[in-house]
Amino acid sequence: MNTNHCRWGILGAAFIARKNWQAIRDAGNAMLIAVASRDVARASAFIDECQACAPHAVVPEAMASYEALLARPDIDAVYIPLPTGLRKEWVIRAAQAGKHVLVEKPVGAHAADVAEIIAACEKHGVQFMDGVMFMHGRRLKQLRGVVDDEVGQVRHIASQFSFMSDAEFRRSNIRAHGALEPLGCLGDLGWYCLRFTLWAMNYAVPTHVTGRIHAETQQTADAPPVPLEFSGTLSFANGASASYYCSFTTTNAEWAIVSGGKGLLQVSDFVLPFSGAQTKYSLTRSDFVQNCCQFDMHEGRIVEALDEPSSNAPGSQEAGMFHTFSDLVLSGRIDGHWPRISLLTQQVLDACLLSARDGSKVIDLKL
Repeated sequence: MNTNHCRWGILGAAFIARKNWQAIRDAGNAMLIAVASRDVARASAFIDECQACAPHAVVPEAMASYEALLARPDIDAVYIPLPTGLRKEWVIRAAQAGKHVLVEKPVGAHAADVAEIIAACEKHGVQFMDGVMFMHGRRLKQLRGVVDDEVGQVRHIASQFSFMSDAEFRRSNIRAHGALEPLGCLGDLGWYCLRFTLWAMNYAVPTHVTGRIHAETQQTADAPPVPLEFSGTLSFANGASASYYCSFTTTNAEWAIVSGGKGLLQVSDFVLPFSGAQTKYSLTRSDFVQNCCQFDMHEGRIVEALDEPSSNAPGSQEAGMFHTFSDLVLSGRIDGHWPRISLLTQQVLDACLLSARDGSKVIDLKL
């Protein structure tokens, strides 16, 4: 490739695409060429609003169809934030057009979709990656050593990702629509909990899982119900376990805790770092001291901070995601790690949902 920038297109003017509009600009090795929508006026409005907030040096072009964007020879990669129910078709069509693909999560309605998507990308020699931003932050890279060396052998991982929606969200938002987002809060929020858990376990496959739906909603009679509140457990061959909770009906929370033989790692904002110029985590080694009738637990908690912007800046995790992907495209290399962990995450998610739909039955994973 004779350019030092990966040339991007965006398929769809979804809400999350606003954040990645700026991430492409901040990546340092990427440039946004065009944004496509089914309605060119919508694409134009999206570009105007984003350009006013986070301007690109060259204003991207508005396009009236996804097909036209995929046909452009001046686009190397596409970011696809379309609803899960529509996603497989357009990822496959992008791969057939020779475009590398970064896609929102969950990747598919079920693992068979994801396997088909990955097969298409492999066939056409294009890179595939899902849009889990925290995978590309400096903090997570540092936490690998913390877990391995300071936490010790992992015994349990706990996580929660939730936000409080309102009645209008449940009535009309696509994330609660069974045809567009069939996995509800499990796909939208639980995906992050499962990915963090699998990351902490170095992508070991759980031996068995359970799931439970605590609340669900059904927007229309012709669309299936989707989870609004969900919890699950994972068990691993080495005896480690994990629990997670995700919800559209609970206050804002995005914490994760990894407990091991040496210490306890806590990240209070593992998905979207709290606003500021630093990201943080804590390592706790509490000490219990008993002297006759006196019982004391000493906290032993150390907070570490990294100079890393929380969002919307060069060096943030979302800018890192586009930098990593663009670097792969520019190098001509295909990294099979990214599609592998997408498929594993979806397979575990599917098993948790299967358990929940069957009275929280224990599901054995044989992957």
